[in-house]
Amino acid sequence: MRAPKSVNVGLDLKIFKISGTWEPNDTERRAAGQLYVELITRVAVVPLKDGLLREALDSIYALFGISRDILKKAGPEVAEPKPNGQYNLGYLTVALLNFTIRPLLSRWHPDLQAWEHTRPADVSPQAHEQARPHAAQLRQDIDTVRGILAGYAAVLATATGVPDLCAAIPTSQ
Repeated sequence: MRAPKSVNVGLDLKIFKISGTWEPNDTERRAAGQLYVELITRVAVVPLKDGLLREALDSIYALFGISRDILKKAGPEVAEPKPNGQYNLGYLTVALLNFTIRPLLSRWHPDLQAWEHTRPADVSPQAHEQARPHAAQLRQDIDTVRGILAGYAAVLATATGVPDLCAAIPTSQ
């Protein structure tokens, strides 16, 4: 599969929608490929199923540092303004981090951390998480973010000219 010159972008970040085109340059394509590998191999796009909520939040949180590193190493070419209102990789990635991932983590990280501190020594972390009053809502919120991130991963796959491997991930919970 060869990377197309232009990529259609359609992402619903829940706070706002991104819709338009992106004509990635070579630097953006390389950085997009690195971001794609990170996304496709994390709980970020793989359903959590019965895994620990802490593991999921930590994996999603790691995307901040990973994305920053990839964008910094790629340099300013990933954020250069483009003609006709086209998007660039820098904008897409920062919007995703700040308006999809940050709200999830801001709401749930402190809450889960406080609950974890109440775990009795004789109760496993998984059993304690399952007893948490809002565990189902957190799982649902993680799944919502997972859908948005899977959409972003699909955009990155298209931009880099690789098949979207999300199709290889079972979607049933």
